[in-house]
Amino acid sequence: MTKKIGFIGIGLMGFPMAKNILKAGYYLKVFNRSRNKAEALKEFGAQVTASINDAVKDSDVVITMLTDDTAINDVMNSSNFLENLKSGATVIDMSSVKPTTATKHGENLNSKNINYLDAPVSGGTIGAEEASLAIMVGGEQNIFDEAFDILKTMGNPTLVGPVGSGQVSKLANQIIVGLTIGAVAEAITLCEKAGANPKKMIKALSGGWADSKILQTHGKRMIDKDFTPKGRTSVHLKDMSNILECANSFNTHLPISNLVKEMYKTLVENGHGETDHSSLYKEIERINKK
Repeated sequence: MTKKIGFIGIGLMGFPMAKNILKAGYYLKVFNRSRNKAEALKEFGAQVTASINDAVKDSDVVITMLTDDTAINDVMNSSNFLENLKSGATVIDMSSVKPTTATKHGENLNSKNINYLDAPVSGGTIGAEEASLAIMVGGEQNIFDEAFDILKTMGNPTLVGPVGSGQVSKLANQIIVGLTIGAVAEAITLCEKAGANPKKMIKALSGGWADSKILQTHGKRMIDKDFTPKGRTSVHLKDMSNILECANSFNTHLPISNLVKEMYKTLVENGHGETDHSSLYKEIERINKK
C-alpha cells in the first residue's frame, strides 16, 4: 500500500468511497470545500487538508468525486490543481460528467505527463458504503491495470474503452435507471389506484423478469413516501440532459429518455430537486391530480 492518494469531493458518495480506501490501508489525503464533511474521515485515518494544493501535492493518484461539469472544470482548470500534480501521477475522475468533458481533461493532463481515467460509478450511497459500486472506466489498459487495486476497494471496475467511454457507459446506465424508476412509479401508482397492495406486488414480482434492484429499493421508497436523497433528482436531471446532448451529437434520437428528462425537469421546477430521484413517483402523482 505504498501509493499516496488524494481525494477531492467528500459528499454523499465521496465520504463512503474514501472511507473504503482507508479501510484497505492506503494513505489518503482528503479535501472538501465544506471542511466539516471531511473531518469525520479523520477517525478512519485520513489526513484532512486545507486546500486542493495540499491534497494533490506528492500524491501518486488523485481521485475527484464532484457534482457536475462546472465543479470538475473549476478544479481541473485551476492552477492550484494543475501546478501541484507530480509528473507521472494518475488522475481518476469518478464524477458523472459529459464524455466531452472527460476527453478534454484527459488530453490536457496527458500533455502535462499526467495519466487520466474517467471512472464514473453506479450503485448509489448503498453501493458506496458496501464497496459494491459498478465502476465504468475509460482510459488506457496499462493505466487501468495500475489503478485497479485502488478502484477495487470501492467496487467492481471494468475498462470499457478509451477516455470518455466510462462517461458514455454511465449515461447508458442512467438511461436504464431513469426509465426504470419511471416504470416502477407507474406500477406502484396503478396498484394504489386499482386497490392492489403494492408491497405484495413487489414481492410477487421477485425473481421474475420485472424484478430489479430499482423495483425492490426505489419501489419501497415510493410506497413509504420516503424521498430522503440517496441520489438527487437534480443530479438525475443533469444526467438525462447529458444523455440527450451526447445522443444528439451522434444524430441519435432517444424519445423515451426525452420524456423522462422532461418529467425530472418539472420535478425540479416544482421544488423537488433535492429529493431522491425515486420522487419521479410524485410527478406521476401530480399528473394524475390534473
